[in-house]
Amino acid sequence: MAKKVVATLKKEGGVKYTRIVKAVKSPKTGAYIFKEEIVPEDQAKNALGK
Repeated sequence: MAKKVVATLKKEGGVKYTRIVKAVKSPKTGAYIFKEEIVPEDQAKNALGK
């Protein structure tokens, strides 16, 4: 059963955040693994470029 997480990532007057979910292929099994990151909105493009 999947776990549901409810969180507020936005504060009034604060920094806006973005959650990034990437599918990465595992070198051992060949299956896809999902990696999650929470980064500031202005750094989202850099995080996706890695």
